[in-house]
Amino acid sequence: MIKTAVVILNWNGLEWLQKFLESVVRFSADVNTSVYVADNGSKDGSADWISMNFKDVTTIRFESNLGFAGGYNRAIKQIDATYFVLLNSDVGVTENWLNPLVEFMDLNPDVASCQPKIRSYHKKDHFEYAGAAGGYIDKYGYTFCRGRIFDNIEKDTGQYDDYADILWSTGACMMVRSEAWIKCGGLDDDFFAHMEEVDLCWRFRLAGYRVCYVPRSTVYHVGGGSLPYDTENKTYLNFRNNLFLLYKNLPDNKLHKILFIRKLLDGLAAIMFILTGRYAGARAVLKAHIDYYKTLKSLKEKRKFVRDLTNIKNGIQLLNKSIVFRFYIRGEKTFKSLKIEPY
Repeated sequence: MIKTAVVILNWNGLEWLQKFLESVVRFSADVNTSVYVADNGSKDGSADWISMNFKDVTTIRFESNLGFAGGYNRAIKQIDATYFVLLNSDVGVTENWLNPLVEFMDLNPDVASCQPKIRSYHKKDHFEYAGAAGGYIDKYGYTFCRGRIFDNIEKDTGQYDDYADILWSTGACMMVRSEAWIKCGGLDDDFFAHMEEVDLCWRFRLAGYRVCYVPRSTVYHVGGGSLPYDTENKTYLNFRNNLFLLYKNLPDNKLHKILFIRKLLDGLAAIMFILTGRYAGARAVLKAHIDYYKTLKSLKEKRKFVRDLTNIKNGIQLLNKSIVFRFYIRGEKTFKSLKIEPY
């Protein structure tokens, strides 16, 4: 068994591999660390390019695009390691990015997952949308980060240089303890892409593990390399997977009330899409809700698994705040302005 496996999921990402893979290999060089690329049926020749240029990188090939969740689930089943690092192909790592994560996990056996500081590759003194300095979930299931609320992204001035317990670590770069991954069932294939890591981290916390942010490690994320941020498909996955997330993980006493309010808010979002002429967005919201109802039978089985997994009755999994109200009505645009108590 190796100690750390850095696993990059690739789908037609030759441009990103050519740009970033060499530095990942160089800055992850350790006798007990190996780099893998799991290829999701790419058609751009990227898997062959890896085989020709990186003899020390193991390529795992799939026939088709299994999505972020399915691809990682299949790949990790083929790797025997203590820790896995799920790393996006469009992430540039720094010289000392890996050791702080490994050391933190070694010292904290109750931690299932941790993430580094995620900065923007294009605006290097700012945080990056997908992860920033650690993720949170508000009372209605809206995700946000230390350093990023909705589209308001903060400049990194050292305001989040403290270690922190968070609610979710980003799939752009997250280290996972293999023992916790197996116990909690890995990623949910049905999410395909987007928010699957939030779902997994929620299960980690329900099972009694911690999820943390490690500021001593920094990486730079391009963002939108495989799934562009502002597309109909992204909007669809966002709305559908958020309903999946809430249905699977909410406690019984909050499930119906929060889902009802969230559906109303989704309806308002669809109306706003129409009023602003973004009809594809409204169409995506409608399709997300239709497909959510089609999937309820399997979601009920997954909810039962989560309830059986849960061993803490009173742990806080959602913030008792509405980020929509705080951001748009009260004008609280930064994480620090929310005055969230540490976990």
